[in-house]
Amino acid sequence: MLLGPRDALPHRPRRIAVAGVSGSGKTTLARRIAVVTGAPHIELDALYHGPGWVPRPSFLDDVERFTREPAWVTERQYAAARAVLLARADLLVWLDLPTAQTMAQVVGRTVRRRWRDEVLWNGNREGPLTDVFRDPDHVVRWAWATRARYRDLPAEVAAERAAAHLPELPVVRLRSHTEGARWLAGALAEAVRAGTDPPAR
Repeated sequence: MLLGPRDALPHRPRRIAVAGVSGSGKTTLARRIAVVTGAPHIELDALYHGPGWVPRPSFLDDVERFTREPAWVTERQYAAARAVLLARADLLVWLDLPTAQTMAQVVGRTVRRRWRDEVLWNGNREGPLTDVFRDPDHVVRWAWATRARYRDLPAEVAAERAAAHLPELPVVRLRSHTEGARWLAGALAEAVRAGTDPPAR
């Protein structure tokens, strides 16, 4: 079920995953959704990255644990976690921005974090800007390499849910931050006010 920013939601969402390429603004949108819905925002990057950028061994256990809670908002990322997130979400929000905008955002964010020496998850900081030329997995290069990965997202989500014998998952597609703001104040806020719970499984 693919919905636009003005379409009414079929129920009040309680478990929400936000999808999009790196740098599209998933975390910012997830935080704003959490404010509207009252659900806690769980930032996956904070669960995944340990000190020194080493993946935390408890990551998947942490994902398994929080996704069993009745309400949450998080980012749909990390291949190892996506199946659990998709199986337990009752709404997927797809932030589908133009490539030029996404790349400008991810480059700007990377430069800002390095310039300000921002402390990220578990004491980590961005490496030198020259890492973009040396590290094939650098977030800027990753964002470019995966820019078309979500092109068929609704069909992939529908197929995965069907294979798991799960009901159809509503997918809200937002093509700009303006649409995102309109959706937050409109369809999402109205669904929260209506208070109709998602179907029981």
